[in-house]
Amino acid sequence: MKLGQCAVMSATVRGVEVVPVAVEVVVSGGLPGVSIVGMPDAAIQEARERVRAALRASGFTMPNEKVVVNLAPGNLKKTGSGFDLPIAMGILAATQQIDPAWARDTLYVGELALDGRVRAVPGALACAICARSLGVDFVCAADSDPVPLDDVRIFSLGHMGEAAREGGAAAALAPHRRAPRAVRCEPMPDYGEVSGHEVAKRAFQIAAAGGHGLLMMGPPGSGKTMLASCMPSILPSLSADEMLEAAVVHSVAGEPIESVIGGMRPFRSPHHSASLAGLVGGGSPIRPGEISLAHQGVLFLDELPEFRTSVLQGIRQPLEAGSVTITRADGNVLFPARFMLVAAANPCPCGYFGDEDHDCTCTVPQIRTYQNRIGGPLMDRIDIHLDVHRTAPAQVLASERGTSSEELRVGVMQARAFAAWRRERGMADGRAGLAERHAVTDEGRAFLVSVAELHAMSGRAIARVAGVARTIADMDESETVSSEHLAEAVGYRVRSGVGGC
Repeated sequence: MKLGQCAVMSATVRGVEVVPVAVEVVVSGGLPGVSIVGMPDAAIQEARERVRAALRASGFTMPNEKVVVNLAPGNLKKTGSGFDLPIAMGILAATQQIDPAWARDTLYVGELALDGRVRAVPGALACAICARSLGVDFVCAADSDPVPLDDVRIFSLGHMGEAAREGGAAAALAPHRRAPRAVRCEPMPDYGEVSGHEVAKRAFQIAAAGGHGLLMMGPPGSGKTMLASCMPSILPSLSADEMLEAAVVHSVAGEPIESVIGGMRPFRSPHHSASLAGLVGGGSPIRPGEISLAHQGVLFLDELPEFRTSVLQGIRQPLEAGSVTITRADGNVLFPARFMLVAAANPCPCGYFGDEDHDCTCTVPQIRTYQNRIGGPLMDRIDIHLDVHRTAPAQVLASERGTSSEELRVGVMQARAFAAWRRERGMADGRAGLAERHAVTDEGRAFLVSVAELHAMSGRAIARVAGVARTIADMDESETVSSEHLAEAVGYRVRSGVGGC
């Protein structure tokens, strides 16, 4: 067997970024064996056995020589089983079992089965973006996620045995499937199926129009979860840039990306037993958490007080910044986390504080302790606080439908279009003061000052009220924010009824 060397291009995922890696293979005389260097993790070290079995099953010969595989740069930790395919291609090219032209100007990512099949690995979309930036072709497994990129050549390889075909890469590599361009219309819960709750629907419409966070508080069975589950049905479809950002996060996490590519905004609803790493991100290797998987979409936290306090406080900074930085000994990893927070909570441990039809069995200290689990700083960062009451039985059984998602969505789209028009005219100058930026009238300014003093609002709370009022004004297509708009916004901020103690 001929001895030689070859370098194949691959990549490793770090957060949502992909770092190019050169897989350098040298086959030389010496004691037979395969040695992999360059800070590989355990999955890459195990590639030695997978590659050996896959090559033999595909009709190739594993060299009975010393094989050294170097993953450059050597000071970067590499993770994942996606290096199987480039290592195998490097060995075959170094031993002249395939044309070395296979290794030129192509980035390979894929895991090998023992029978030679090429399996998909997480992060194929991110690797394709990396190949595009490098100006090279990209080869992945045939069952990898579809890629919504038109400016990079993407091929798929289903089995290593296909590399033995006459005609080289042109005959063996098939064009990879592209993502569908049409928006997928999957059935979603509709607000028309929710009996009553017209005030709550209005609050959700405002939240969707302005991207505001929303907290519902009410007794069990009042419809909080149903209201939240309908939220995606009134949100606009993802733009091309938003789709790509959200799809990359789902790709590196190994989550399906078809619905995101189709334009549907993510809707994540983690259980209240979620850990801090599961919600914010972390682990080894570092994986995006639920707040990043909800990027450009909705994060729904049901039974909010049941989450551990440390977990809840972990989302405070991402709510403000729109991203989260995970710090480790070998560096920082940045994940995007621009999401709408929708949360639901019972008002007390038994759930019936403030319910007219059920007696609450909790003491005042118990109620305060339960509500304080959420924490004042997090509450201050949620724009809309909504008390949800149970619907009367007669209204639940009524045949007429309430306001539908389509009706609410029309208002959302109109408000967003008006807001975009304002920004184009320079009416939302970020350098101006809060009142000038939102175009608050003198009467509205005086009203907001009096309400803020009465309820001892923080500076953040004042800014949140003004932001909600600006969204309400956009829904009315008003260039200025009046005291009426501010009054409605204050009503969604100052809690009373089932939410107050």
